[in-house]
Amino acid sequence: MSGLKSVLLAIEHASLRRDELAKAVARVERSQNFARDQMAQLKGYAADTDARWTGSGARGLSLELVRHQYQFMDRLQQAVELQSGVLANTARQLELAKANLLQAEIRLSGLNQILKSRQTVMLSQQRRRDQRQTDEFAALQYTRNRALPMSGEKHDH
Repeated sequence: MSGLKSVLLAIEHASLRRDELAKAVARVERSQNFARDQMAQLKGYAADTDARWTGSGARGLSLELVRHQYQFMDRLQQAVELQSGVLANTARQLELAKANLLQAEIRLSGLNQILKSRQTVMLSQQRRRDQRQTDEFAALQYTRNRALPMSGEKHDH
């Protein structure tokens, strides 16, 4: 029975670990979705700004204003590149978190298989014990039943 208790305890800990890792995967997925949304916003803002700039016609604007616009667009492009790095990083984190979760699920599955195997062995042992007890009881009954007529005959004479 202590073998089962240790396996049950290991299953409990493995389940808790798996649950923690599942929550970690969910957190990283939320971070990745947030980063994607930010990227979409940056790209949308850059496209809108560029469309406004080219649509308004840069003719007649001061050289200083044109230079500021190009600097702004360069910085916006840098922000997009940084956000690409953030997305790549969250993708790596998500891949690692999912791999860790998979390993935890494999471990938990293995422990459940061990438990099932040990329960099967214990059940088989219990059935053999029960059968042995039944056989012993039947043998005792048989011996008593055979002895009764003999002892009953002795009492009659």
